[in-house]
Order: sequence, then C-alpha cells, then structure tokens
Amino acid sequence: MDLTSYAELAVQLVNMGDELKNPFSLRALLEETGRTEAAARLTRRDIDALCELRDELAGVFASAAEGDDADVVERLNGLLVRHPVHPQISGHDGQPWHLHLTEGGRVADALAVGSVMGLASVVTRLGVDRLGICQATPCRNAYLDTSSNRSRRYCSERCASRANVAAYRARKRGA
Repeated sequence: MDLTSYAELAVQLVNMGDELKNPFSLRALLEETGRTEAAARLTRRDIDALCELRDELAGVFASAAEGDDADVVERLNGLLVRHPVHPQISGHDGQPWHLHLTEGGRVADALAVGSVMGLASVVTRLGVDRLGICQATPCRNAYLDTSSNRSRRYCSERCASRANVAAYRARKRGA
C-alpha cells in the first residue's frame, strides 16, 4: 500500500492556511484528490477538527525543516495515538479489492488517519529530511521531497523560479 498520496494530502491541508475554514475550498480540494464522498459529507465540525490537525501537521513540517528528527517522530507518534488506524478491505468505483485506512466515522477522522499515516510512512521509508518548508522568501508552504536525490527546496516551480531570479538579480547588483 503506497501512502504517498496520503502524505501529499497532509501537505495540501497544511498549505491551505485559512482557506481550510472555507467549506467550498475544502470541498474542492477533496474532489480534486478523488475524495468526492468525503466532500459530500463534510460538516462544520469536520472543518474545525481539520483546522486543529493542520496546525499540528504544520508543527511536524517546521520541526523537519529545523532538522529536529526526534521532535518530528514525537509529534507523529502523538498523532498516531490520537488518530488510530482501522484498516478495512474496500471495493468501489469498479476498482479491485484494496485497503482503506479507515471507513465510516467523520470525514475529519478519515483525513487525519490518512495524513498522519502517510507522513509516518514517508518518515520511516525515506527519512525526516523528505519533509520541508519552502525556502523561497516569503513563502512558508510545506512540501514533500520525493526526488531521487533529496534535492527539493521549494514547494513549487513558481517559488523555485522566483528564488532563482532573486539570486540572479542579487549577483548582478553585487558585480
């Protein structure tokens, strides 16, 4: 079971910022990521719980960016205890049988379990240094480095380009 898509969901939740409080924005994210059933069942209570989760996940990324591996693991372990996994075999949308991390319950619970398990999987398989905060000023978005050489430093191509242009201009001014 590849949990990378769940880890990417954690990144997206963190990067939504205050937009997470907007039910239309959150529903759009869920639909874009193939979670249409969750989007349809979303409640205000789910949104409040996801805002709290977002803050906790942001702390995981901040600790990773600071190189504090022990704190990342401590934070993730705490989240794993609070959001236990209840795997079930599922078949839907014409897909073959496959595992879901959780079924039923609140939307926020399912998203929390997936996000936390996804990050825990990335940390244990690839290392804490695969989680980061964008180094482009003033961006503070989280990212997941899935590159083969662990070279990612920016959340997007846009931020990478902006940082490269700023560095080029700074070198030109200094020359």
